[in-house]
Amino acid sequence: MDFTLNSEQLAAQKMVRDYVAKEVIPTIGEWDRKQQMDPEILPRMAELGILGISIPTRYGGQGFDYITLGLVCEELERGDTTLRVVMSVHHGLNSMSLLQWGTEEQKQQFLTPQARGEKYAAFCLTEPGVGSDVVNMTSTARRVGDKYILNGEKMWISLATKAHHFLVVAKTNPEAGHRGMSAFIVTNDMPGVTSGDIHGKLGVRAGSTGWVAFQDVEVPVANRLGEEGEGFKVAMGSLDNGRYTVASGAIGLIRACLEESVKYAQERKTGGRPISDHQLIKQKIGYMQQWYEAGRLLYLKSGWLKNQGIRNTQETGLAKWYATDHSVQAALEAVQIHGAYGFSDEYPVERYLRNSKGAVIYEGTSEIHQLMQADYAFGFREDHPLRCELPAYNAEDWQRES
Repeated sequence: MDFTLNSEQLAAQKMVRDYVAKEVIPTIGEWDRKQQMDPEILPRMAELGILGISIPTRYGGQGFDYITLGLVCEELERGDTTLRVVMSVHHGLNSMSLLQWGTEEQKQQFLTPQARGEKYAAFCLTEPGVGSDVVNMTSTARRVGDKYILNGEKMWISLATKAHHFLVVAKTNPEAGHRGMSAFIVTNDMPGVTSGDIHGKLGVRAGSTGWVAFQDVEVPVANRLGEEGEGFKVAMGSLDNGRYTVASGAIGLIRACLEESVKYAQERKTGGRPISDHQLIKQKIGYMQQWYEAGRLLYLKSGWLKNQGIRNTQETGLAKWYATDHSVQAALEAVQIHGAYGFSDEYPVERYLRNSKGAVIYEGTSEIHQLMQADYAFGFREDHPLRCELPAYNAEDWQRES
């Protein structure tokens, strides 16, 4: 096994790391306190090519592999979870699903402008009364001729008021359980589509989170993603991609906690000695180092599997579970190391703690992932190939330019 990053991966990593250090970290605390999204984030990410980093160049992307996507998400969340959330919904949950399931016409019409950053995208699965229990969603799409009439409301949707395109899952046959769900591409300018922001969140306050409602929205059959009844498969494939970005991003949050804690422990003195000399402080730092290295290996394995075109639901779920749980633990330890200062926004660790909590809830709670891994161990769960797998990475086919 070779864990060496190639020159393209290193170049992308450095570009995003420099962007975060120069343009995000100096101002993100201010936007977090305002509970507003910096209006420059999305255009700047588009300008840098991040929004289409691992989409083939023929569809407007940068043509990098999936490992590079993970590295980019790690660097973005090192700055703030807000930026990684953008990647999770725009790139992971939406654009990669279009790459996986879309027709050529859909890719040209919707994926290409998304990969170029000309249009922003979101993913609509969760509902006000339905989170993990996806099968009991109440949104419906009734076919009438060459259109579907879509009704329902989605909640906790990142980029709800920023997105131009929504990937929406609704029931086309309410009596058929998970086999009666279908996926659709809905645009924000379709009559009957409304959205709004949610305020008062614990974390990711510098991001955009909201609701999207659909009232008698006429969606062309041509906008259906996959076949009718394949919505559950589309959604689960989307979550494989989104969870990968969450896992790699959470590792960036662990790294942020580690780096800030090391810096503070070397500067803060008690009894004339830096607290880094104390054994209990070293213990906390040691744990964070362990969590970072182990979690990074888990997400890199998932990225490698994606590059090979191998189904990776189990591996990506494990990476997401481990990384997000330990990002919360790392943030708790970082606050503890900072003492009273960790309880104020003078230092970024209190923001890390608030931000860390969301990722153990969305895209599969830690409890759901724990049950999934147990089912794999018992042999109760087996991943069968989807009708349409995420395409394997091929540098020549993706037309990467050196």
